[in-house]
Order: sequence, then structure tokens, then C-alpha cells
Amino acid sequence: MHIVERNVRAYGNQLFGLLSAFFEPVLYFFSIGIGVGMLVGDVTTAGGQSVSYRSFVAPGLMAVAAMNGSIFDTTFNFFMKLRMAKTYDAVLATPMGVHDVAAGEVVWALSRGSLQALAFLVVMAAMGLIESVWALFALPAALLIGMAFAGAGLAAATWIRSFVDFDYIALALIPLFLFSGVFFPLSRYPDAVGSVVAVTPLYQGVELLRGLVLGEVGPGLLINVAYLAIMGLGGMRIAGVRLGRLLQP
Repeated sequence: MHIVERNVRAYGNQLFGLLSAFFEPVLYFFSIGIGVGMLVGDVTTAGGQSVSYRSFVAPGLMAVAAMNGSIFDTTFNFFMKLRMAKTYDAVLATPMGVHDVAAGEVVWALSRGSLQALAFLVVMAAMGLIESVWALFALPAALLIGMAFAGAGLAAATWIRSFVDFDYIALALIPLFLFSGVFFPLSRYPDAVGSVVAVTPLYQGVELLRGLVLGEVGPGLLINVAYLAIMGLGGMRIAGVRLGRLLQP
């Protein structure tokens, strides 16, 4: 929690920066979910339910908001503190260890991601896009998505050597955004592509949130939960080990 406190103090005067990743999925929602949605009409979900296109797209973009809010702090900001500011060299001079650093940064990223997911959920509620009482669990689900990407992002950031390497992060995130079922049902992809999409991490989050918001709840959602939990915890574990090698040779 000392890591979280440090970040809260550092970002105290940068509220706009904390919410910056929220605006991108909201703009996509209004331009594609509503604009293009007027041309698309209704969409049939994986559960066989026919919903408006904006109702279909909104939970997916909420998952994107949770991902964006978490991944930025655990990649770019973490790299700056690790390589440039040498923040963690000072941290490790205290009784805290490398796993405390990893856990603290993930908790902080979750705090940021949850704010952005909550803001997006409020937008959805205001537009009447909440279809089920199961949507009460949408925010905890968004936290799980944030944890998964925060853990994975933190682990990946320990291998980043320079700003040039951030191109690899973008190379991973852009295809996830475009091809994770956010804008199209999985049934619209060719079988080979659909099989790949079905095992990607953002797709798990999209399906989890879409199922909760639209009321399509079943045992299959537990697979999405397990996938995201393992991804987040595994990433934190890898990050802790890597930080130990980098900071405590």
C-alpha cells in the first residue's frame, strides 16, 4: 500500500491524465456503437440473444477501458520508474521487497482501471444499455480484467530496454482491440481466425462483461474468470522474479 500511496501523491494533480484512457473507448462507442450501429441493426450474441449493435459493443468497450487503464501504468510509467527515475532502487532500501513492488503497482493500476471502467459503466447506464441485474458484477469483472492486463503488462515491462520496445506493446494491443469480439460476434470470423480469437485475453474479458451486462450467465463464464485470474497472478509472479534479478543482482 506504500507503493499505492506514493503513486496517489505523484498523480494528485493529474486527474485528467488518470482518466485519459477512458475517452478513447467512449469516442469509439459514440462513433461506431451508435453511428455505425444505425446501419448495422440488431446483432445475435453467442447466447442467441438479439440485441442492438450499441448494446453489443458497449460491454466490449468497457473491457477495453479496463485494459487501457491498467496497461499504461504497468508498462510506460513502470518503465520510467524502473529505468529512468530509479524509483525502485530507493524503495528496496526500505523493508519492502520486489514482490511488494509488483503487487503495489498492480493494485495502483487496478485503481486507475476501475475508475475508467466505472465511468464507462455510468455512461452505459445513462443510455439504458444495462439489460440485466447481473450487471452489478460488471465492475468486479472489470477489476479482474484490469488485474490480468496489469500483471501481464508489468511482466512484459521488465524486458523493455528502451522506448523503441514500446512498439511491441502496441503491436500486441492493437490487434487485441480490433480482433477480440469487441465489434463483431465470434461467428462472423472465419473458423481458423475465430479459434485464435477465442483464446486471446481481451476476448475473455469481453465475453465476461457482455454475458453479465446482457444477462447471458452460465458456467462458461467461469472459464473466462479462471483465464484472467491466472494471467494476472502469473504476470505478477514473473514480474517479481524479474525485478529480483534486475534490482537485486
